[in-house]
Amino acid sequence: MNHHRIIEQALIHIEENLEQPLSVSSVALTFNMSKYYFHRLFSAMMGCSLNQYILSRRLNATLPLIYNNNLSLTDIAYQLSFGTQASFTRAFKQHYGVAPSSLRAGFKKISPTPIPTVVKRPFKNINGDIVTDFTLTEFKETRISGIAFEVDLATDDYKKKIHSHSKMLLNHIDDNINGSCFVIYSNCQPNSTRFKVLFGIPSDIQIHKPFYFTVDVPTIFCARFNYFGDLLDIGEVLKTDYARFLKISKQESDQSDIELIQVFNDVHNLDSTYHIYAPIKKLPDDLDI
Repeated sequence: MNHHRIIEQALIHIEENLEQPLSVSSVALTFNMSKYYFHRLFSAMMGCSLNQYILSRRLNATLPLIYNNNLSLTDIAYQLSFGTQASFTRAFKQHYGVAPSSLRAGFKKISPTPIPTVVKRPFKNINGDIVTDFTLTEFKETRISGIAFEVDLATDDYKKKIHSHSKMLLNHIDDNINGSCFVIYSNCQPNSTRFKVLFGIPSDIQIHKPFYFTVDVPTIFCARFNYFGDLLDIGEVLKTDYARFLKISKQESDQSDIELIQVFNDVHNLDSTYHIYAPIKKLPDDLDI
């Protein structure tokens, strides 16, 4: 069973039927699945319940209708199954932070968003709960040489900054160097979006320029996750996956200077499959891992 394909088709089905009654039972029946399993699968893959998702997409669908001015807010509420204008306004304000009347009056502009992408990653079933597949393992002590810099995840250009610095390193290493490369995120301050980043390889390279360092990463007990695609595009998915993993596995995050380690299989192909190592506490039952 291709779970990713099923959820992708479910998102299209929902989008095409937002003006119709939708429920976990009705959507699950469309794909010949148990409503209980479909609900768990959808929540695991999308990071929210099906009902929360349907509400968000209905609110998204009201945006062009609000700007059109051909329908009253009461008509829009009825058309998208909100029941009453009061219910519609309450849900809209809770989701977007403003009332729909503010958009119609031109005080604020909110653009509709496309159907979200389903991030591909493997899953496992733990006592009936579905969670992103993980392995409890040790990240072995590794000497990594590379370029260090800072990024602010609250800015729009942090993706370009990480990619540009990775290219700077790759331009200074021999093409014959193959194997893995590492992106290490560390020392994020509480309530801050700034991270220190080291992009490097497990080779002792000597680059006598500012911001190039060699760092000994200690052995760290971690949960390892496998992803496909760009980490910078799945940040929110990773956060919800990790929170769900902690809840279902009953593991605990570890207080470490290192927040996250991303390991690419191929230093020359940053679009390849990669592993995410997240530090966690080593519990008594994990001692033999």
